[in-house]
Amino acid sequence: MTSSPRNILFRADSSSTIGTGHIMRDLVLAKQYPNDKIVFATQNLSGNINHKISEAGYEIETLESNDIEELDKLIKKLDINMIIIDHYDIDYIFEKQLKIKNPTLKIMVLDDTYEKHYCDILLNHNISGDEKKYKGLVPKDCELRCGSKYTLLRDEFVQVKNSQKSKIDIDKVKVFVAMGGADHSNITIDILKVLEKFDEIYPTVATTTANKNLEALQEYAHSHPRVTLHINTNKIAKLMNESDFAIVTPSVIINEIIYLDIPFIAIKTAENQMDMYEYLKANDFLVLDEMNEVDLEKRVKLMLKSLKVKL
Repeated sequence: MTSSPRNILFRADSSSTIGTGHIMRDLVLAKQYPNDKIVFATQNLSGNINHKISEAGYEIETLESNDIEELDKLIKKLDINMIIIDHYDIDYIFEKQLKIKNPTLKIMVLDDTYEKHYCDILLNHNISGDEKKYKGLVPKDCELRCGSKYTLLRDEFVQVKNSQKSKIDIDKVKVFVAMGGADHSNITIDILKVLEKFDEIYPTVATTTANKNLEALQEYAHSHPRVTLHINTNKIAKLMNESDFAIVTPSVIINEIIYLDIPFIAIKTAENQMDMYEYLKANDFLVLDEMNEVDLEKRVKLMLKSLKVKL
């Protein structure tokens, strides 16, 4: 007997400050519920990528705030059976109050910083996800989905996984650079200045219109012919796969980079990246706990040396 479709509400935001990662991974997760009615509840914040939700064919309910009363009213109006929360500003207390107001509501939470949650399902889809660390942080009957078996990968990554990679050209080493859709730490140009010291390096930069420093980045790329800038591209997987190595943040993007088996240097730009950073460091990957031009240059040299050894 086939179960009737559920009404599922995704609660997530994107902006120049928050970044774009929450919405992008939620769009992947939404595809796991093809027979259910999906709605996204999101605020209309500056630099948001709500258009991506519409392009994917999902309805949007615009929230005026992150207030529980407004969300509760929407849950009741839409007769929501399950809410999927992907938001750092929604905590245990908020979730518990939501459950009290809606006893039959199933709550699923995405978490990658090991916070306390009141939920039925917790998803930490990072390769560093460790369910043992959630002991005492979630209800005893909470279903934990942690680690690489739950990694959320867009279709484009699966498609390019088996495509032919070109051999490395020692005189033209392609480097993929992405500091998140918003680059809230504003270090992309600093990275490019380091890469500029290496004549054989040709950087490909991926960013979005959520980047507050986009104009300066465009000017830099225009005056440096070796730099190729992609804005709001839908070919991230292809760009990654065509690169010889990558410089990224120790965030969700690492799952994608490792899936494509691309060498990388990871630079931590936010505290919510600490778990992934520590995981990568413990497993001897090239990492930086903050942007430092001298240290980055050293790691780029190590990377180039390792790539040329493999030729």
